[in-house]
Amino acid sequence: MERKKITVSDLMVKKETGKKITMITAYDYPTARMVDQAGIDIILIGDSLGMVVLGYPSTVSVTMEEMLHHSKAVTRAVQYAFVIGDMPFMSYQTSVEKAIENAGRFIKEGMCDAVKLEGGSEVVPVVKAIVSAGIPVCAHIGLTPQTATKLGGFKVQGKDAQGARSLINSAKELENAGAFMVVMECIPDVIASRITDDLNIPTIGIGAGRDCDGQVLVYHDTVGLFDRFTPRFVKQYIKLGPMIVNALKDYKKEVEAGIFPAKEHIFKMSEEEARKI
Repeated sequence: MERKKITVSDLMVKKETGKKITMITAYDYPTARMVDQAGIDIILIGDSLGMVVLGYPSTVSVTMEEMLHHSKAVTRAVQYAFVIGDMPFMSYQTSVEKAIENAGRFIKEGMCDAVKLEGGSEVVPVVKAIVSAGIPVCAHIGLTPQTATKLGGFKVQGKDAQGARSLINSAKELENAGAFMVVMECIPDVIASRITDDLNIPTIGIGAGRDCDGQVLVYHDTVGLFDRFTPRFVKQYIKLGPMIVNALKDYKKEVEAGIFPAKEHIFKMSEEEARKI
């Protein structure tokens, strides 16, 4: 069957028919091409790029300009996946007007299909305003890395009844505000299951159990390219990091030993032309 560009409607149909949604991050052209070729439904240009690509200690330092730079690289590669741009810290918190402007930049300049922003009930007015401006919004509740300090660090959220009720209420309010999807990070599976049942829009889990409508992981975690730490909810399907290091060591050895470049890697000129020099 011919593949077509994924739309919000396609994601809603998956929710309604019980077909799981796949989502993964990408931050550059070659990675995005591979993710698209693999048939992944959604590519998230996550502000996690600050940690896994730019080397920042957290996502807080990531700027709009950095996000747009990487968004352009990703969207140049993608033909089929639905692409979401992650709004970085302080790009939507200062005012509704600024939030709309920055969301619009992801669509106009970054060529994304939608934006994602973190927060619960407190960001409902912002979500409503961006959606009213014609821009699809994916919400993000639970552990929100941009405000992890306020949450007491990178910890599971909603473990007590009060916290769980807050997550359930936030999810419903965000849906009512017009969000087309909600990411749930590091929350108990029973709460994620309850929210998934309550909402008419898809839920995407990351450390939120198997009952969500879909799952998302950071690309570098999934393929073993990030070695600073590995969250409990991550499954590494391959460990590319050590393989790449070994390949580069082999290259170094061959250059130092005069093995590379070999005969097949060298351009020749005829002896007759060489004599004319």
